[in-house]
This record gives sequence, C-alpha cells and structure tokens, in this order.
Amino acid sequence: MALLPNPTRILFFTGKGGVGKTSMACATAVQLAEEGRRVLLVSTDPASNLDDVLATKIASEPTPINGVPNLHAMNIDPAEAARQYRERIVGPYRGVLPDAAVASMEEQFSGSCTLEIAAFDEFSRLLGDDSATAQYDHVIFDTAPTGHTLRLLTLPSAWSGFLETNTTGTSCLGPLAGLQAQQKLYEQSVAVLSDAEKTTLVLVTRPEASALQEAARTSSELQQLGVQNQRLVINGVFSAQTDDDEYAAAMQARCEQALRALPDELASLPRTTAPLLPTGLLGVQALLRVGNPHTGCAPDIADEVLPEFAVGLKALVDEISRAGRGVIMTMGKGGVGKTTVAAALAVALADRGHKVLLSTTDPAAHLATTLEGDAIPNLTVSRIDPAKETREYTAEVMATAGAHLDEQGRALLEEDLRSPCTEEIAVFRAFARTVANGTDRFVVLDTAPTGHTILLLDSALAYHREVTRQSSQMPDYVEALLPRLRDPDFARVLIVTLPEATPVHEAKELQEDLRRADIEPFAWISNQSLCPLEVSDPVLRQRKYHEIPYIRNVRESLAQRFAVVPWQKKPPTGIASLRRIVQAEDDLVGQSR
Repeated sequence: MALLPNPTRILFFTGKGGVGKTSMACATAVQLAEEGRRVLLVSTDPASNLDDVLATKIASEPTPINGVPNLHAMNIDPAEAARQYRERIVGPYRGVLPDAAVASMEEQFSGSCTLEIAAFDEFSRLLGDDSATAQYDHVIFDTAPTGHTLRLLTLPSAWSGFLETNTTGTSCLGPLAGLQAQQKLYEQSVAVLSDAEKTTLVLVTRPEASALQEAARTSSELQQLGVQNQRLVINGVFSAQTDDDEYAAAMQARCEQALRALPDELASLPRTTAPLLPTGLLGVQALLRVGNPHTGCAPDIADEVLPEFAVGLKALVDEISRAGRGVIMTMGKGGVGKTTVAAALAVALADRGHKVLLSTTDPAAHLATTLEGDAIPNLTVSRIDPAKETREYTAEVMATAGAHLDEQGRALLEEDLRSPCTEEIAVFRAFARTVANGTDRFVVLDTAPTGHTILLLDSALAYHREVTRQSSQMPDYVEALLPRLRDPDFARVLIVTLPEATPVHEAKELQEDLRRADIEPFAWISNQSLCPLEVSDPVLRQRKYHEIPYIRNVRESLAQRFAVVPWQKKPPTGIASLRRIVQAEDDLVGQSR
C-alpha cells in the first residue's frame, strides 16, 4: 500500500479545509481497490467533490467507479437525507391530521438541525450497522472540514445525552420518537469510532503552520472523544529542483520551517508524506501515483499567453472604499484563503481612514494568527464565539420567555434549550447582529466554508419559526438580515477560490446558490496563484500553466469583477504582509504576465 500501510477496515480522513482530504481518501480507496480489496468510499461533506476526483457521477447510493472494478463511492446528500427524514416522520400523518397541522409539522422540520441529524442518520447506518457494509473489506469516510467534522463526531454523544434527559417528548426536531428509534445505532457508532482494531482517524494536513496547528487541535479533541488510533498524512511537501528559482527556494523553505515546528501532538503519530504534484489529482491514474516515491514530473510544457487580470486587491478596495460603509463577506471552499483575504481587505480599508470591524463566523477562526496580534487605528477585530453566544442566548430566553412560567414550565424550557440546535440559533443571531454594524462602518466577515455558510444563510428562512417557539421576541437586526444581504449597495460577497479544478467548480456552485437566494456576488478572487510569477522550477512551471484555463474560465465566464493574488514567498501573516497582498501589482512591476 503506497499511502497507508496496514489500513484498518474503517478509515476517516479529516483535516483543515483545502489540505487534500478528498484526494488522499480517493487515492487510498483506489489503491486498496487495485490490490483486490472491496472498498466503499463515502463523503459526508456537504460540499463533496468526489465526482471531479473520480471522474464518475456519484449518487447517494453506492456507485461503481469507472475503471476501478472493486470500488464503489457515495455522497451523503444532506438535503435529500433531510427530505427522506421529514417524510418518514410526517408521512404517516398525511390524510389523518388536517392539512394545516401537517403543513405546520413540515415547517418544524425545515431547519438546519433537521438537515444535520438526517445526514447523521445515514452516517450512523453505515458506521454502526455492520450489515449495511458487510460486502466491503474497507469503508473510507471523506469527512467535512474540521469544524463540521468535530460536530459530526460529537453528535452521537450530544443527541444521546439529549434523548436521555428530555422527558417532554418534543425537541427542536419535533417529536423525539423519530430519534429514539436511532439511539442504539448512535451508541454503536460511538463504539466503532473508539475501536482501534476497526477504525483509524487519518489527519490530513499540509506543511504550513496554520494547517499543522489545526491538525494538532483536531488530534487532541478526537483523543478526548476516545478516538486514539490516529495517523498523520502531510500532503503537498515540496522540494525545489532548480537553484535559480527564488519562489521554489521560498516554497521549500516554508515547508521545511513548518515541519521543523511540528506540534507535539502530531510528532508521536505515525506519518506519511506526499509530494506536491505538478497538476491536480483528478482521475484514477493520478491517484495511483500518490505516495509513490518514484512519481516524477511530466514533460515540461511550452509557454502560453496568460489571460489579462488584475494582480492584487487594490482596485477592488478602491471601489469598495467609495461606498463608505457596508458588509463585505469572503466566501469559498475551506482552505482557499478566505481569512487572509478578509484580513487584507479590512487592513486596507482601515488604512484609508474607514472604521472597520473584522469578524468571523468560522468555527475554526484564525484571524488572530493572521494578524499576528498587530493593531492599527480604525480596525477592531472580533470573533463569534459559539459557547459564549449560546450562554447569552439561553440566559436571554430564560429571562424573557421563561419569566412568567411556573416551575414546571421553566424546567421544560431549560430542557429544550439544552438541545444542540440552540447553538445554531445563537450563532445565527450573532451573525445577524454583526451584519447590522455595517450601517455606520465597514464590517468584513470571514465566513465559514461553503456548506456551513449556505446553511447559515438558509437558516434565516427558518429562524423565525424556531425562535418564536422559545421566545416571542424577534430582534430587529434578524428581521433586517436578508434584505441587507440582498442589497448590493450594502452587502458585497467576494468569492475566494484557487486556480484549480475543484475549488473553481465548488465556487461556481456557491455562486449559483447565492443567486437562488437573490444575492449577487460582487467579485471573484483567485488566490495563491503562480500565474503572475516568473518561475523556472519544473513542478512550479507545470502548476503555473495548469492554472490558466481556470483563471480564464473565471475571468471570462463567471466573475463580474476579478483579481488574482499571487503566492507569497513569506506566510501572509501580520499587517505588513497583508498590505503587500493588496499592493501585489506594485511588487511585480517589470515581470511578464
């Protein structure tokens, strides 16, 4: 086995967004299948891209993979799982209860909590029910970005605890009967996750400080959940092949520096490294080469004429600055650099004399690391802390809706607020409250990865029904949220991507989702690009020209406004580095484009 020696039957691939979880999961699945093992590959990521990597249209049921006889793959589609879950609970009441009552039940099951628990139902069936996957030698889970993954893995304990303590028979998901039938399956799922003989948690990371720190946190939290059998895969390790390429030398130095500072939590784990490849990992043949030490570069390619594009963020900042106020949101697939772009925009607007609030809705927030503790006039930095927001929201509901209840009524309300769904409501309120600050300043929001972001925006539609069940009060800033997000003079969405197949494909789907919600993206940013740089290293040259069709596609077909941020020789942290991102064009004067 080129990538993972002696793999257990069940493998989980997890890590910070953008580190290559899907590529490593697919490579492992393909390599095991080529050895004659029967393999099922499952994506639990709301933004799954198995279709792209495996060159096969993947369904929500096990799908045979083209060219790999022993491999099947499937996507757990949260929306479809939620539809089936709702119908399983509501269906028996059709024709029995009045239509209005059935419609009310359907509304109650329309929130993001229903979507999450429905997807987890399917996840638990595959993990906790041996008969569901008995025909396979290995089951491989390509999980979602870290924050979502940790929530997914803790759900068995959270929901089981809620079921054990709730005595009313109701929850934010409606009647608990639909959940109680699954409780044994949830408990079996926890047991399988903790069984080192059956399960390995594969932490995928890149040789970058932020990704390694995130992997270390994930490792510690998973060990606290009882998941002890872990393995580390460091993806994208680069070694320069020429002596005259300053960018290749800088990239190798950044890799080596990050690996020398490997966090203690990771140092003791068994480790696999995978080199940075010249092109993206798409297709079976490319996946078979992952982890193979004899993988070499493809023949060099001829120069192509690069498409015209703006380098750096200065033009976008100049246009945004003229508005004087409003909300700017960076969105995109995890790992594309939303946090860096958001911080750079915030610093640039503050430098122009505007009052700026920089905040994040990302559970794995890295704003403090990106700014390195630097402070400048006009810039305030905050974070939406889920634990803090939940405490404050719970206290508010008890002080309002619970103020006039008797002892039994207060006890029932407290019980309802212990549901895991309460955190979702609390974080959403904080998001809406932060957006409201854009009426007299700039608010720059570093949002969570695509799937979480869309759920957050979608929850606006279900929020009113949910909160009025617990409290009769509806804050003005919540009612005003969707109109504000749909106002192009107030809210500007910047879609951040990488010049690669999967990030561009997922960013295109994000744009379509936003348009369905009547939100028109303001601009696209292609981040960490080699295209503006003069490189001679053969791997970097191939990666540079591999970017061209994706940059051209965005520039000509997808974006109203478009900018390219070059790959940085130094990690883009600290105020000075963030300013360089905005002024990147000036740093590249004289270089050929």
